[in-house]
Amino acid sequence: MTGRFGARLAAAVAERGPLCAGVDPHPGLLRAWDLPADVSGLERFALTATEAVAGDVAVLKPQSAFFEAFGSAGIAVLERVIAAGRAAGALVLLDVKRGDIGSTMAAYAAAYLTDGAPLAADAVTVSPYLGFGSLEPALTAARDSGRGLFVLARTSNPDGAELQNAVPPRGGTVAQSIVDEAAACNAGARPSGDVGVVVGATNRPGELDLGSLNGPILAPGFGAQGAGPAELARLFGGPDGPLRHVLPASSREILRHGPDAAALRAAVRKAQDALASLPR
Repeated sequence: MTGRFGARLAAAVAERGPLCAGVDPHPGLLRAWDLPADVSGLERFALTATEAVAGDVAVLKPQSAFFEAFGSAGIAVLERVIAAGRAAGALVLLDVKRGDIGSTMAAYAAAYLTDGAPLAADAVTVSPYLGFGSLEPALTAARDSGRGLFVLARTSNPDGAELQNAVPPRGGTVAQSIVDEAAACNAGARPSGDVGVVVGATNRPGELDLGSLNGPILAPGFGAQGAGPAELARLFGGPDGPLRHVLPASSREILRHGPDAAALRAAVRKAQDALASLPR
């Protein structure tokens, strides 16, 4: 893989805009597309969505769990989605949220972050809640192969606040400590570091200081979950805000327009037009 992830992401966003389009073969969406809840339905859904949108977005984000639910045949479909997304020019962010220790974390890193691995993507989501240091095998593999990580920091689910906004004895919230660790990994990188964080677009402003992150911010919740350009500006804007590093992620708001490929592309363009009003 040529070049660092942060640089490749910056170039892709400059060309295609910041939208991150999700490919989430949720059972409810399969029903809405009048597809069977089996591998054939999964395949038609996932490849139709990928072929419709991957040529127009900077980042394509397949949600691994919905593929894993169908066993090895579902994983085979996921491999095709990753390959098709990258062939269309999108960076593929595989949403797996893996987090473990030692040799197990190293095995996850080998699966998703090494050249030649069938599920290797441009970046993956990871969980730091066994300690940020537990991510070291993934950090090393990503650095060595030119890939990226998005570390869960302040997620959009209501239950996340109890842990992520907790204040340990040393001060600051747990989520802020994750951001600070990611920032240390990105120090000095230009135009952007390779270690991003996940911060829900529906969260309250002021919970995190992201000014020194120097890396991308995946912001799920754009669209169907209620966050629009105004919410993004409030959460990530301001004179020193990191808005230019934000990747608003939308899945259901786009996918509900399928299975018509033209309607899916139109939904992508509508989201991109809305985001074009944001300063970057």
